[in-house]
Amino acid sequence: MSEVTSQLPDQAAPEPVPFSTALRFWLKLGFVSFGGPAGQIALMHRELVQERRWISEGRFAHALNYCMLLPGPEAQQLATYLGWLMHRTWGGVAAGVLFVLPSLFILMALSWVYLAHGDTTLVGGLFDGIKPAVAALVLHAVWRIGRNTLKTPRQRPLAWALALGSFAVMTWTPIGFPWIVAASALIGWGATRLGATSFAGGAAHATSAKTAASAPALIDDHTPTPAHAKFSPARLAALVAAGLALWALPLALLAAHFGWGHTLSQMGWFFTKAALVTFGGAYAVLPYVVQGAVEQHQWLTAPQMMAGLALGETTPGPLIMVVAFVGFVGGHTHEVLGPQALWLGAMLAAWVATWFTFLPSFVFILAGGPLVEATHGKLGFTAPLAAITAAVVGVIATLAMLFVALVLWPGVGQGSWTAVNWPGVAIGAAALLALARFQRNAIEVIAACALAGLLLRLL
Repeated sequence: MSEVTSQLPDQAAPEPVPFSTALRFWLKLGFVSFGGPAGQIALMHRELVQERRWISEGRFAHALNYCMLLPGPEAQQLATYLGWLMHRTWGGVAAGVLFVLPSLFILMALSWVYLAHGDTTLVGGLFDGIKPAVAALVLHAVWRIGRNTLKTPRQRPLAWALALGSFAVMTWTPIGFPWIVAASALIGWGATRLGATSFAGGAAHATSAKTAASAPALIDDHTPTPAHAKFSPARLAALVAAGLALWALPLALLAAHFGWGHTLSQMGWFFTKAALVTFGGAYAVLPYVVQGAVEQHQWLTAPQMMAGLALGETTPGPLIMVVAFVGFVGGHTHEVLGPQALWLGAMLAAWVATWFTFLPSFVFILAGGPLVEATHGKLGFTAPLAAITAAVVGVIATLAMLFVALVLWPGVGQGSWTAVNWPGVAIGAAALLALARFQRNAIEVIAACALAGLLLRLL
């Protein structure tokens, strides 16, 4: 790219993109968006900034910075933001929905296979290898996020204190993840006000720097803000009201028909809260989902949660789509529509979990987008986010310890700490080495470990 940048300014900006063309792109993205948020953002950057030139580097980075400040899946929110910027509200809705929908259908199908055939030699053997791979993935996430966030104790002592403190709180107290998020944000804000530098700079994804000579984009750095993207108090009020209605009405219908204590109603409320505390990516919300869905509501077991995480890693779309697996298994286990409609109830529960998890993301983008478009370069509120991310390292470490224990002692869920699962330990160690030393991607590692587990089961 650098060899041709001197000629790029002579190129004309792309022609306006029809809505139908954008729809085809967003649908394609929904089927090929593997690799977690970093891979998905890189894919969008290559397609939209470098190849199609629908948006400039600067506008792309500005939108990403805003999405990084929000709870929820930043890659899906970025797709929603860019779709909205190009084609108004329905463009944003289409981009965000199509980013999620393929993975929802794929994950429901895989969830059915897991529940219907999980006890067979074939599926059971595959998951014998997948579970150690998941433990390795979470351990690697702790190392990766910690390396980027904490630096060294000398550089960021408060960040280390938050990480260790959150690990201790999650391990030895009943305090929930939302309280850790709130306290961390407050500490980050207060520490920065007092002059501390542990949270300076915040957290962000790396994007390539804008060169002095780059091809003009359809929405360029100096393109005037479209009329629909200009701030309007009336439009903001209407969008917030619509978002609240789309949240409250389904939850009220579930509560009115089934009762507030019913599994579906509780899923709606639980995943709403989960959507509002997912700062730091999908791995950050997993401990909260384990705490609530596994320990409190008992919609599924910890080993099943590991299986769901593996399925989420191997399907396109945001990793937080694991909530659809949680809903599916919980709906099936608790027979939400009765024993005569187990699979229909499971699918309904998956839709409920997905709806209440992703709805807030659309509201954040569609309501907050005009404010962001009016503040290029002025989003400096990253210290609370950096503090939350530091605490998240400790929170994810608690999840890693749980998954490692389940691999070491498969009977720990039933109170047994005896027979050590040495084959699982070997598979997990090999997976961690492949991830950390040889930089293999998650799908390759999970596939290799699944095959190893199947071979061991057959032998």
